[in-house]
Amino acid sequence: MRVVTFGEIMMRLAPPGFLRFGQARSFDVIYGGGEANVAVSLANFGMDVDYVTRLPANDLGDACVMFLRQYGAGTSKIVRGGDRLGIYFLETGAMQRASKVIYDRANSAIATIQRGMLDWKAVFADADWFHWTGITPAISESLADVCLEGVQTAHEMGLTVSCDLNYRSKLWKWGKGPGEVMPELVQYCDVAIGNEEDAAKVFGIHAPDTDVTSGQVDAAKYRHVCEALVERFPALKTVAITLRGSLSASHNTWSGILWHAGQVYTAPTYDITHIVDRVGGGDSFMAGLIYGLDTYGDDVQSALNFAVAASCLKHSIVGDFNMVTVPEVEKMMGGDVSGRVSR
Repeated sequence: MRVVTFGEIMMRLAPPGFLRFGQARSFDVIYGGGEANVAVSLANFGMDVDYVTRLPANDLGDACVMFLRQYGAGTSKIVRGGDRLGIYFLETGAMQRASKVIYDRANSAIATIQRGMLDWKAVFADADWFHWTGITPAISESLADVCLEGVQTAHEMGLTVSCDLNYRSKLWKWGKGPGEVMPELVQYCDVAIGNEEDAAKVFGIHAPDTDVTSGQVDAAKYRHVCEALVERFPALKTVAITLRGSLSASHNTWSGILWHAGQVYTAPTYDITHIVDRVGGGDSFMAGLIYGLDTYGDDVQSALNFAVAASCLKHSIVGDFNMVTVPEVEKMMGGDVSGRVSR
């Protein structure tokens, strides 16, 4: 199976270790972004994947392409143009101090993309699956139009279409809110995922009697969220919700539920006590789910378990990308969470 993902990749600038922005005298540089993170995870799992974006035709755009290539993501369908690469600054939290993100992505190369700049039929010529996230249409009106163009073309060509709802309050600034834009896009999707807040923020669909800041997340209460999404968007065949219990910035619980063909499946819950980097956790779940649904077929419980285990491991890895392999994930699925040295 060949997968195409579409969105913005940015330069990530983070103070070393757990320094605050005001303490920083240098920044570590890597690249990342929701859909690029999915692409690299899938490449690590041995799948064929193309990442599609628009990058400036300068040295930073070249650096981005090289960064993606070293991890096996296909870059041949990236288009070049525009004036700048988007940036985000990350201050990594610890214990009771939360992480903080500052965006600097206005008028980036992909934010100024226009309809017709991507030949979607050529992009999807040899593809089976198309993935996008709610971050992409939040960036600009023209990018929302291009994303809709892609989703419609993928649907018409018979690809499986997936979406991570991914609500980002700091991005929806161009005039319309997610409730006005996302329904037209999600109606073409076969698979959707979100976290415990996304459906509430985007569509007003709430899990009853929940408080995500309490550190306790009741999986059973999110069945309603899955069913309400399917009722609103009948094309959806599979809906998954990641369940994060935030005890502190360094200590989370992690699980997920999945609705498929009227049945709800619940994954094991992992206790993540010393988080290294949680950025990209949802993206690693999405990649794990795509791989799991393709690999395990009708065994959707195993597909969900693979997604949760893969994304649990991501919390141990610095950077946006989930640098884990299938055997590592399957070992964890089998119950080995000891972290013992592999010799």
